[in-house]
Amino acid sequence: MSTIYPFTALVGQDQMKLALLLNAVDPRVGGVLIQGDKGTAKSTAVRGLAKVLPMHRDGTPMKVVDLPLHCTEDRLVGTLDIERMLQEGKQEFSPGILFEAHENILYVDEVNLLEDYLVDTLLDVAAMGVNRVEREGISHIHPSRFILVGTMNPEEGAIRPQLLDRFGLSVTVKAETDVALRMEVLRRRLAFEDNPQAFIESYSNDDEALRETIETARKVLPTIVVDTNLLELIANISIALGVEGHRSDITLLNASRALAALQGEPHVTIDHLKQLTPLVVSHRMKRKPFEQREFDESMLKNLWATHDTSYKQ
Repeated sequence: MSTIYPFTALVGQDQMKLALLLNAVDPRVGGVLIQGDKGTAKSTAVRGLAKVLPMHRDGTPMKVVDLPLHCTEDRLVGTLDIERMLQEGKQEFSPGILFEAHENILYVDEVNLLEDYLVDTLLDVAAMGVNRVEREGISHIHPSRFILVGTMNPEEGAIRPQLLDRFGLSVTVKAETDVALRMEVLRRRLAFEDNPQAFIESYSNDDEALRETIETARKVLPTIVVDTNLLELIANISIALGVEGHRSDITLLNASRALAALQGEPHVTIDHLKQLTPLVVSHRMKRKPFEQREFDESMLKNLWATHDTSYKQ
């Protein structure tokens, strides 16, 4: 039996958990980058997510696939046995991590330290949704659409801008400062370490209930309504913040629909947009060299006020 710490046993870190759940409901949200100091449950949350992920259409469970930092390119993309093809005329493809990650979560811990050649490959495959392996004029193609989840400690180095923009959402986690919450973290961790199986079993019903909630949200997702007025607001948010391209608009739209579905609401509201805008735009805002520009709610105060009065929830 697995000894992975249960997702529903995590204390606090609500934005991180929400970002992961939104991607579980709708992979089009585009993955999530989780930044924070060591010991803030980043990896624990991602690995615990595996237990609450819904089933694939063929009945197999979704899973979290790890991409090691020092992975070789062949291990990532897969290999072709050229010698056998020449001798026997048969194409022999050995799948790599990108094959295994198809319709699953691809997890990269310390993603900011990933080798450039692996980053380039990830960007290409993420953009195209397919992985192409070519050797000696022979090629093999297979679908590879995955939810990219990365964790990192910003103090250990920056992440390439091209890869940063690829993540749909970005959250920053910090250690809890509330004494009661920190005490609860200690109690649960102690219980887990003393008897892992009993602790996991005590949260099995909660994990199962969350998995069912995600599955229900996935089913109702196509029915979630977005008012034209809110579409206008989404467009204005990116313009007001100087966010380039349309990726932020699309991500905010998809994430808001996923949140409404997760909460059992029939349509997107302005409150959904308020809650998710920081997660969508914080890593996409224009920055001058050496500038650490962060999202500030006051930047959109006028937009919120205008649409609060013009849109009836």
